Amino acid sequence: MSRWAPARLVVLRHAKSAWLEDVADHERPLAGRGRRDAPVAGRWLHEATCEPDLVICSPARRTRETWELGSAELGVAPEVVFEPRVYAAGASMLVGVLREVPEERRTVLLIGHQPGVQDLVLSLAGDGDDEALARARVKFPTCALAVLMLPGPWARLAPGTAVLTAFAVPRGPTVRR
Repeated sequence: MSRWAPARLVVLRHAKSAWLEDVADHERPLAGRGRRDAPVAGRWLHEATCEPDLVICSPARRTRETWELGSAELGVAPEVVFEPRVYAAGASMLVGVLREVPEERRTVLLIGHQPGVQDLVLSLAGDGDDEALARARVKFPTCALAVLMLPGPWARLAPGTAVLTAFAVPRGPTVRR
């Protein structure tokens, strides 16, 4: 029997999207600001040594474009799963998806939508960086990243059990921490 090793969940809200007339929500592309911010999110992941070995991404166009632009800044090419259940999901659905992650995956990046991503982070974070937690409670803007350390296996992920270690908001050429 293998010993469990700590895992990390990185939650990313997609970059700023455009609101175009006659375009279905699922097909909305990134706006100019989103195209500038997504690579900064990728650089942040790389510099913070949070490069994922698995990406679970909503299949919506804006999340796929966020991943495409952000991933160009990483030094790895992780497995990517475009998971339909992530689109418009609430926290409980997202926890269900994450409980299915294979145990050998140590850093998972989830790219999704509001309010689900914020609710997920706030639900899971039982402890952690007080300032980061306060900022995540007030606002989870586009392209925001939250990093949570998990206390046990993915299959036992539950509300209040993770530790929020970082919250960052990539903007243009910088990151607000």
